[in-house]
Amino acid sequence: MADKDRIEGAAKNIGGKIKEGIGNLTGDEKLKAEGKADQIEGKAQNAFGGLKDTLKGK
Repeated sequence: MADKDRIEGAAKNIGGKIKEGIGNLTGDEKLKAEGKADQIEGKAQNAFGGLKDTLKGK
């Protein structure tokens, strides 16, 4: 089973893409920036979960 950090990170990344897309459509620069930040955070969390899985030997 995948580490919960990988699952949460992937979800945060997708949510960030959605936020960024809505920001692009509405011209909301703040929402667009939040979406990009969520994507970065999600990717980092996903990578951390992958590292934990590797260390567990999965």
